[in-house]
Amino acid sequence: MKLYNTATRNRDEFVPNHPDIVKMYTCGPTVYHFAHIGNLRSYLMEDILEKYLRFSGYNVKRVMNITDVGHLTSDADEGEDKMLKGARRENKTVMEIAQFYTDAFFSDCEKLNIKRPDVVEPATNLIAEYIHIIETLIEKGYGYIAGGNVYFDTSKLEKYYVFNEFKEEDLEVGVREGVEEDTNKKNKNDFVLWFTKSKFEDQALKWDSPWGVGYPGWHIECSGISMKHLGEDLDIHCGGVDNAFPHHTNEIAQSEAYLGHKWCNYWMHVSHLNTAGGKMSKSKGEFLTVSLLEEKGYDPLAYRLFCLQSHYRRNLVFSWENLDNAQGTYNKLIAKIASLKEEGEIDETALNALTEKFKTALDNDLNTSLAVTALYDVLKYKTTDNTKLKALASFDTVLGLDLIKKAAIKREELKKQAAQAQTFSVVFDGCEENEEIKRLAEARTAAKKAKDFAEADRIRAEVLEKGYVIEDTAQGPKVKKA
Repeated sequence: MKLYNTATRNRDEFVPNHPDIVKMYTCGPTVYHFAHIGNLRSYLMEDILEKYLRFSGYNVKRVMNITDVGHLTSDADEGEDKMLKGARRENKTVMEIAQFYTDAFFSDCEKLNIKRPDVVEPATNLIAEYIHIIETLIEKGYGYIAGGNVYFDTSKLEKYYVFNEFKEEDLEVGVREGVEEDTNKKNKNDFVLWFTKSKFEDQALKWDSPWGVGYPGWHIECSGISMKHLGEDLDIHCGGVDNAFPHHTNEIAQSEAYLGHKWCNYWMHVSHLNTAGGKMSKSKGEFLTVSLLEEKGYDPLAYRLFCLQSHYRRNLVFSWENLDNAQGTYNKLIAKIASLKEEGEIDETALNALTEKFKTALDNDLNTSLAVTALYDVLKYKTTDNTKLKALASFDTVLGLDLIKKAAIKREELKKQAAQAQTFSVVFDGCEENEEIKRLAEARTAAKKAKDFAEADRIRAEVLEKGYVIEDTAQGPKVKKA
């Protein structure tokens, strides 16, 4: 398997540090509001990676943090305490807000078939661990105290920038949007490890420390949580592309300074979900949630398919028209699978050939669009229906589209429709009777009776694809060759 590694800017062959386990870390949500579907794209694609690693025979331990303390006061954020902002907005305590939106996040993940990580650790659980790391960094000469805060001294590093493909001067204080002047810093790229003094006096959560009552900087939690649960080395670190600088850059700086050796081998970054106006963000009011999609009649898994149809490193443009297309594609795919019958022996040769196509797609930097195409390859392949069903079920352990489950539901719906349509008979005019076409003609008539005209039109189009046309008569549908 080759995976694009942001740190090397290459598609690197994936080789885990330890043969018996893959250690994977994901930057989790800041739980002050609902996650929008742009946020969830990253978690969805990371879910594909984890599931494909398991499909490929690896044992995976995946850890995720939950940012439940408003310590985003840093060079990379506008500085507001987002947790406190959420608490004020809803007249709740900070921890009530954190629990509510943590539950909401995982509810959305469940609807999108995103597996819950093996370990989920709230940032507030490991304050003592962060303090220990910071103390060690100070002892090693990487940390200094200024203006009441503890900073990481980036000048002590041989190399600070890891992911940047742009000029360093573009990141100078006052140049990059959101970067503010901090006169306590020795160097422009230094960052806070621990705050005791900041311009936000009403910071919601504070703890005792050797440097005074305060709270951790933005970056330290991910290093602390990762080391607590995954040890001193890490195979894959995931996150949205926005996290690459400064968050992941600073994670590497503090982790490797603390450990004294390389920390993480592979960095996976998922690109933005855009609207016509650019990147989707809560600050712009573009607050499209999974619940909103459901309210508008979309299956959340149609959004999952929408994401899978594009490569994770490409910006993906969201529009209702695009989601309509994905929903239509999903419905047709389920209908095609529902038409398969549990008949025939498993053809292992065919199954292996189909699986090889699927693996070739995902081994190439998680090319999910080609992996989706592999589903259609299965449906078109000249083999038994049982072989097709086994291949589809296998592939769906990675793609997470509930193909077999949804097809079974669809099959039951078609049976009910067929039962309702038994008051007439399907006539084949000038051609041999075909059981599949007969069933579709009956289902179409039942759909029309139920005033489900969209389904009736879909079935008519499917019948036409198979080389037949349906004519409606007073006695029932008449089928002819197209």
